[in-house]
Amino acid sequence: MKDPDSAAEKILKQKAFIRREIETVLSKEKSDALWHRAQKILASILLRYAGLSGGIRMHTDRFIFPSAAIYMALKDAIGADPAFQLIQNCSNTQAEKIGTKLAGMMKLPGFPSFFIFLWGPISHTMFSHGSGFQNRFYPGKKGEYRMDILACPYHRLFTELGCPELTKIFCDNDICTYGSLPGISFHRTGTIGSGADHCDFLIRKQ
Repeated sequence: MKDPDSAAEKILKQKAFIRREIETVLSKEKSDALWHRAQKILASILLRYAGLSGGIRMHTDRFIFPSAAIYMALKDAIGADPAFQLIQNCSNTQAEKIGTKLAGMMKLPGFPSFFIFLWGPISHTMFSHGSGFQNRFYPGKKGEYRMDILACPYHRLFTELGCPELTKIFCDNDICTYGSLPGISFHRTGTIGSGADHCDFLIRKQ
């Protein structure tokens, strides 16, 4: 792979919204030192997992690895609970922004049905075996989409990195994104991040 330090720096540039939040609780000097520490941690993670396939990389390099690295650095600086809360707040806020954009699109004629239709091809790509997931897909019904995630790279890799608690944040992001969309309903009974044996998805046109 390319130089891990350069790759880590590039990835963390996409997480500037977390850095801004850190700067609300730490001085500029301490924030800079923490970010440098997170970059070093991320570089070591990237080197450790250099052999991962391209499919899973869309999750690791955008979400899993930078979140773990920043969280590890934060824990040393402000403690585990405040660090978790900061990562959770930042992640939920980003998910809510996506949800707000989707909510606007839901007002377009026919878009709720199109959105549900898209879940088939999207889930078979983003949440496929090649992307590190194990799924149970259900026969399609008009106006709804249903699947279960039985295993996912978020839980596996966060656990391997010593921070399994971060899994819950990314499970909950689904609620922040899809839970209040007009024209559809999003149903869920449990998540792997909260201790269930799978994450269930049921999206239905209202």
